This record gives sequence, C-alpha cells and structure tokens, in this order.
Amino acid sequence: MKPSESIHFIAGPAGRIETIIEAPEAPCGIALIAHPHPLFGGTHTNKVVHTLARTFTRLNYIALRPNFRGVGASEGTHDDGRGETDDLLAVLDEARHSFGELPVVLAGFSFGAYVQTRVAEALAAAGEPAQRLVLVGTAAGYIEGARNYVTRAVASDTLIIHGSADETVPLANVLAWAEPLELPVVVIPGADHFFHRRLHLLRDIILRTWHDHAV
Repeated sequence: MKPSESIHFIAGPAGRIETIIEAPEAPCGIALIAHPHPLFGGTHTNKVVHTLARTFTRLNYIALRPNFRGVGASEGTHDDGRGETDDLLAVLDEARHSFGELPVVLAGFSFGAYVQTRVAEALAAAGEPAQRLVLVGTAAGYIEGARNYVTRAVASDTLIIHGSADETVPLANVLAWAEPLELPVVVIPGADHFFHRRLHLLRDIILRTWHDHAV
C-alpha cells in the first residue's frame, strides 16, 4: 500500500517549517531527509530527495522532507547550515513527539548531506545518536560558486554515495574528506550531481545495503 503523504507546518527557531511527511502503516523508524542548497534551487521536491523518501518508506520508515528556511512556505532566511541544523533538530523533536522514540535515520543530498553531518554531531553529543546516515552528493571542500564546506566526521557505517561525473561537488572533494576518516565511498560510474538516469541505482544501493546491514 502506498504510504500516506501530507504537508505539515512545524514550529522552528526562525518560524514555521513546511514539511512533507510520508508514513507507512507499520513504521520501524523515522527518516529525516534534507534537500540541496536553497540558493541554487534546492527544495524538498528535488528528485534525489524524493527518491530517498520513497526508498525509506519502502523500508517502512516515516519519511520527513522539510523545506529549509526561506524555501517554499518555510519561514526565515538562509543561514549557511547553522540555522538549518537547528531547523532539522526541531523537525526531529516534533517527529519524536508525534510518532514516538523510533530509531532515526538521517539522509541528505548535497548541501543537505553537509547539514546532516552537523545534525548527527549534535545528536551524538546529546547522547541520542542516529541509527545511520545516508549522504548523497555530499558537499565537502571548496565548491565553486558556493563556499568551502568543513563537513563533519560521521560514523563508520555511514553510507556515502557519489557520482564519478559530479560536476558540482567533484568526487575528489568527497574522497579527501572521507580518506582520513577511513570511510568507504560508493561511486556510481558516470553519474552527475543529480544522478540523471541513475536514480534507480541510488535506490537499489540503499535497499541492498539495508538488507545486508540487517543480516
């Protein structure tokens, strides 16, 4: 059965946060999903973000896709990841209040992946670490037209997926971040930043990894 989908407005530090929630009938966890850079057209309807949400609802997670501040009907203005981290933590708090203390997965694409490394750091510091992270097209290092991203360290079982032909975040940037942390990176040959014609591979990698992780 297709998960129910609805739009909710959640109170955040800079005002309301417009959030799409997709809930399966028997959820096993909460998947908080973050979209790409707001100043470059990123929204919660981005096709990579949509793919992540559908993949996690298929795995029986409640998928939450907030719009970052200043995007769509979300209030506030862009804050280079600082305020966006606080916003995601506010959405997660509301989700736990609504759905209970379920395991939490953090997933993000591009700028959203960068922000999720900050969210994961905050949760770990509070003694409430995420169950797992999935980072796609992760913003790391210097990105032309944007800024230099100091992407946080993450847990060793984080699933990091990147395209070999990513023209926005060069693969070399992510490898330079991952290498000292001894983090594996799954590379999709020929995939650009938005995974054109390869979204099915993104979905399948997550599904296979979750199955293997559970065994």
